[in-house]
Amino acid sequence: MRSLKFSLLKLYLNLGLFFYFRRIRCHGIGKIPIDKPVLVLCNHQNALLDALIIAVRLPKYGHFLTRASVFKKKKISRFLKSINMMPVFRIRDGWHNLTNNQSIFERCVQLLKQDNIIVLFPEGSHSLLRRVRPLSKGFTRVVYEYLDQDPERKILLVPLGLNYRSITDFVDQATLVVGDPIAVRYDPEIKMHDQVVHIKEKVQNEISALTTNIPKENYEEFLERLHDLNIDFSDPYLANRCMTSDFEQCQPPAKDYLIKIRLVFKVLLKVIMLPPYLIWKILVQPRIVEREFTATFRFAVAVTVVPIYLFLITLLVILFSGFETGILVLGTVISFSLIAVKL
Repeated sequence: MRSLKFSLLKLYLNLGLFFYFRRIRCHGIGKIPIDKPVLVLCNHQNALLDALIIAVRLPKYGHFLTRASVFKKKKISRFLKSINMMPVFRIRDGWHNLTNNQSIFERCVQLLKQDNIIVLFPEGSHSLLRRVRPLSKGFTRVVYEYLDQDPERKILLVPLGLNYRSITDFVDQATLVVGDPIAVRYDPEIKMHDQVVHIKEKVQNEISALTTNIPKENYEEFLERLHDLNIDFSDPYLANRCMTSDFEQCQPPAKDYLIKIRLVFKVLLKVIMLPPYLIWKILVQPRIVEREFTATFRFAVAVTVVPIYLFLITLLVILFSGFETGILVLGTVISFSLIAVKL
């Protein structure tokens, strides 16, 4: 029954992401093994949307570690836990809560023993910055609590880069890039501190190579130059090559001849979806405190309010004009939405 629930949820989320994003490209997803203990480590820009995109692309159901603050409301907490998300407490959540992490880490060890996939975001928080921030050592605690129980064990760390063209905008596009797995064993001849430092540096470098990674010291200048060149931020190899070549090896996209047509379709889509759009603009968007949650809440409106709206207008047309007309209207609205998003 649980497997059926996950399959249906995955199907529904995939459908929602298909209508929400212009495209989501995945590279190297086959590098993630399904029969070994795996820790997937990803950069974190787009709040819960990051986890949802990864969840529907994993080769099997994964378990996610995410910040405890999003579990505060009971209904949300129950939903998140039902889709294999586990809360991790940080210092800002209160020192007295940090002890709760021990049971979570023990749960992670048990899941890894059963060759499960665990996904976490080692930066420790989300940020709209287009660079990989310093990693916290929390993920290394999971690694060594697993390895400590058997010196012969090994665990695979899989670096993953998640890149967005325009993080808070609609319509957006994303690219998920999986790096080569890093096999880690416990080495009794090397100090634990040195092992932790080495793993953190290795993972940081790997994720940085898979992500549009603008150097901290030149961040604003480089970001402006990349914008001026209209570089596709969802292509990390292109963006990083452009920066490392001192902006000599840059490949701006071809001239967009459809930009005006796309704008017209976007306006018409807002008109067609006026009630859901007003709910988003008036009731939801003004309450968003952290901009990183913008796309997450917009997507939530898209997969909850929009289907209800489409059902109601279809039902009304069927009642007043017949079944065939109702289905025709529904098909027309869905087709128009696809054109507006995918064009």
